[in-house]
Amino acid sequence: MYDLTGFQRDVLYAIAGQDEPHGLAIKDELENYYETEIHHGRLYPNLDEVVDKGLVEKGQLDKRTNYYTITARGRRELEARREWEDQYVGGFTSSDG
Repeated sequence: MYDLTGFQRDVLYAIAGQDEPHGLAIKDELENYYETEIHHGRLYPNLDEVVDKGLVEKGQLDKRTNYYTITARGRRELEARREWEDQYVGGFTSSDG
């Protein structure tokens, strides 16, 4: 996970939080989070990168639409990241300031 960009990590989270999302569903989720437009030229190369790293699998719904699922390795990486983050921010509450 250390070799991923922040955007690629967010792509993993967006995929993990949905049931076999297609590219546009991932794009919509990221646009909601970033509150800005995510261009195809940014999204799809990053999707390909996480697929190439074995964190995500890509399947085909039809000739034009792919879907994505997080792999077991991808889930392990997200869990390890969450544990690492919790070391630093796990004890905070909304009233901490």
